[in-house]
Amino acid sequence: MNILIIGPSWVGDMVMSHSLYQTLKQGYPDANIDVLAPEWCKPLLARMPEVRQGLSMPIGHGSLALSERYGIGKSLRHRYDMAIVLPNSLKSALIPLFARIPLRRGWKGESRYLLLNDLRTNKRDYPMMVQRYTALGYERGHIPDAQNLPIPKPYLNTQAAQIAQTKQLFAAQLAAAEQRPAIGFCPGAEFGPAKRWPHYHYAELARRLIDIGYSIRLFGSAKDQACGEQIRQALSDAQQPYCLNLAGQTTLNQAVDLIADCHAVVSNDSGLMHIAAALDRPLVALYGPTSPQYTPPLSDKAEIIRLIEGDLIKIRTSSDSKEGYHQSLIDINPEKVLDKLSILLTEA
Repeated sequence: MNILIIGPSWVGDMVMSHSLYQTLKQGYPDANIDVLAPEWCKPLLARMPEVRQGLSMPIGHGSLALSERYGIGKSLRHRYDMAIVLPNSLKSALIPLFARIPLRRGWKGESRYLLLNDLRTNKRDYPMMVQRYTALGYERGHIPDAQNLPIPKPYLNTQAAQIAQTKQLFAAQLAAAEQRPAIGFCPGAEFGPAKRWPHYHYAELARRLIDIGYSIRLFGSAKDQACGEQIRQALSDAQQPYCLNLAGQTTLNQAVDLIADCHAVVSNDSGLMHIAAALDRPLVALYGPTSPQYTPPLSDKAEIIRLIEGDLIKIRTSSDSKEGYHQSLIDINPEKVLDKLSILLTEA
């Protein structure tokens, strides 16, 4: 059986989708699984052995581009027996229809009744995103309920030689701290500062870790570079050589290798948090307005800190501080994070 997955467009969602690919391989051991997703996803997909290949999705997130979707669908005809559509939008279901894939499976969303012929309507029975992804790996009538649904943990393959090669590319930056075990910080957040632990808390945690012999690696995209500099510049001149701002300097593939090389990671709720979990790194995950009930890190080595209860609060910038940080994250003090991190490091 050949299966086409219409993949998600966000890092964390792509990592969580690996639970589906593992489930499909358990149910269809001889299946070939291809994933149609943005070009940047390919390094992640290449680290998932259940995926045969990643196919580049050239249409940007949110764009209809009907004629382009038709052209992509036409090029995929006669190649697949089943398609599984992970995004909930109507437009995401068009390519499998245009490709004339016989079985087209997905959750109800945006009036997709005519586009999907294996439409699942009980999404609310599966409160976690990874449950919703995984449930799509089962045939209708054979889906375990949420309490009994096996969730294979996402993982990303790494190789020691590749990690060493990546470290060599950053040898100049890593040189001063090479003899110290590294702790990764992921201080960015895609949807604004309300999801971020304050930079001054990260800086205080960095001070304490550096003073006891660790180095710090700051990860993120180019737009997180300024946040990383805020953290680094808050340190003393003597401490700064042991805090490396790699935000915006690495490819996603290189970031995966350098996170895999860290002894532990501290992260906001973000895509890099899910990468750290999939790399089986000891992880302290910091939540505020977002809820770990929906998208927790899928790892036995993760400690979640959230001081408020309830579901997702849809907010990008908070009025609780001039920087836009949410009070629930401001209230997580560095001592609490260090305590959790110390336990994880001791166990590791």
